[in-house]
Amino acid sequence: MISRIDLRGNALPEGGALRDLLPRAEFDVEAALAKVRPICEDVHHRGTAALIEYAEKFDGVTLERIRVPAEALAEALEQLDPRVRAALEESIRRARTVHRAQRRSEHTVQVVPGGTVTEKWVPVERVGLYAPGGRSVYPSSVVMNVVPAQEAGVESIALASPPQKPRFEGDTAGGLPHPTILAACALLGVDEVYAVGGAQAVAMFAYGTSGPDACAPANMVTGPGNIWVAAAKRYFAGRIGIDTEAGPTEIAVLADETADPAHVAADLISQAEHDPMAAAVLVTDSVALAEAVERELEPQVAATKHVEDRIKPALAGKQSAIVLVDSLEEGLKVVDAYGAEHLEIQTADAAAVAGRVRNAGAIFVGPWAPVSLGDYCAGSNHVLPTGGCACHSSGLSVQSFLKGIHIVDYSRDALAEVTHHVVTLAEAEDLPAHGAALKARFGWKVPGQ
Repeated sequence: MISRIDLRGNALPEGGALRDLLPRAEFDVEAALAKVRPICEDVHHRGTAALIEYAEKFDGVTLERIRVPAEALAEALEQLDPRVRAALEESIRRARTVHRAQRRSEHTVQVVPGGTVTEKWVPVERVGLYAPGGRSVYPSSVVMNVVPAQEAGVESIALASPPQKPRFEGDTAGGLPHPTILAACALLGVDEVYAVGGAQAVAMFAYGTSGPDACAPANMVTGPGNIWVAAAKRYFAGRIGIDTEAGPTEIAVLADETADPAHVAADLISQAEHDPMAAAVLVTDSVALAEAVERELEPQVAATKHVEDRIKPALAGKQSAIVLVDSLEEGLKVVDAYGAEHLEIQTADAAAVAGRVRNAGAIFVGPWAPVSLGDYCAGSNHVLPTGGCACHSSGLSVQSFLKGIHIVDYSRDALAEVTHHVVTLAEAEDLPAHGAALKARFGWKVPGQ
């Protein structure tokens, strides 16, 4: 059901050579880019008409309008299962607690008497958020995108999610995003919601549209999605800010002989159920644990849902494996090279081991902090870097929606004191006009010379 990669017996290679030995899903965003480019440009030129056509082509839904009416948001919240509402409200509360603490404050440094540099943090003006709605729907992703944007102080927030086919004859929710997505938006106070999915949603936010359901252009687009969403983000990067090109979800578990194999197997399966391309990786120095996990997988997979279309293909795919290493020290090298979206540490003294990890989107410490907790109710964010991008990038946070601006304030005396250094450096770079900009302020004489 899941393959093994045996890295024991030899010194581990460094850097990219080690990464090349590890399992990873194939995710060719560049190839997808060629297909999304004409879609994005069609939205640019035809706006809402193109979005309606793509809803019929890709989602199988005939739309009259793309913006979700306010009454549909209210109705979705009113009809929401009370248990789901309570769970979403708790998820929102915990996410706000964590993200509110991430706010940055303005800070002024006096460099010299009369010379200061202030760094202030300004939220982006408008963001477009994406909530997937294909194979699964993710109201939790609404929470994880909206809360940090709100806590950052973003004034204008819009959300897009694919329209759903009618579930039964007379279904009034047909043609709208999933009702639980709409209910989550209502709980969060987001009233600008669009029934648009895929690359065309990113294009709508990047270019904006006109007409009755006009969508103003956004400064930034965030949120997970499929390969078409990722490709559209790459296409528009530079025109708009993006969080990351999210690839297939992944879990890595670093475990030793103290780990419970039933827990490890359950956690691997929990990520595999997302998608047939989802990655589930166990890194361990214990052959006994590896064998026990393999035995646990069979009955646990058989007892769950989405087995043939998601879990089995994910576990059997080249992106998933049990990686055997000589020691926990080697295991740390492997997980740092892998840079997992989600990394569980199930070892003796797990907190100390977790403290040594450099590369992970989020780290889950010990047997009582599974990834599923982080997906919903830990308070952390689940929009995280995938595909090894955790080696250089972070997950979504309040900082994602803030811009740092330096404010430079120098007096005449403070400028005079440093002018000769500025002129010297300008001339060293053969940019004499840079120096002249200071000389002009002092009668073309360099103070102190």
